Amino acid sequence: MEANHQTAGGTETVSVSFLLNGEHIQLNASPVMRAVDLIRGELDQTGTKISCGIGRCGACSILVNGKLAVSCLLLAYQLEGASVITIEGLSDQDEVHPIQKAFLEEGGFQCGYCTPGMVMAAKCLLDSNPEPDRQAIQEALSGNLCRCTGYGGIIRSVQCASSK
Repeated sequence: MEANHQTAGGTETVSVSFLLNGEHIQLNASPVMRAVDLIRGELDQTGTKISCGIGRCGACSILVNGKLAVSCLLLAYQLEGASVITIEGLSDQDEVHPIQKAFLEEGGFQCGYCTPGMVMAAKCLLDSNPEPDRQAIQEALSGNLCRCTGYGGIIRSVQCASSK
């Protein structure tokens, strides 16, 4: 990370450089800016949701160097040198990711607000355990809250994605 900088108004910033969905990003950010605010507000990756703000709901989940992270608890400068994947980084221009497709096929969402975080948690799980049992799926999703469903469709969605 580069040294701190002063802006014209005297506000201190830090230089942050990282990969976001495969694209190199370099910018200055406030040292107290949360990663979720940087991702959504500055970089327009609005699939990453803001909900609880205290790391309990998982709506803001992203992958940082292949590990699941709640971006409301990370400061922007902590992304320095990392490879970050958001929900937008899973699909290409022509087709949705198989996990996203499974969520559509199995009804793994209702309002959809928690869905990006659920999909990111499922991606992290399936990257490390391509054939998880129900208990492993439940544990992997335990940091993500859905206020609309009974989780049956979400679990079926992850099971469906694992079979592909």
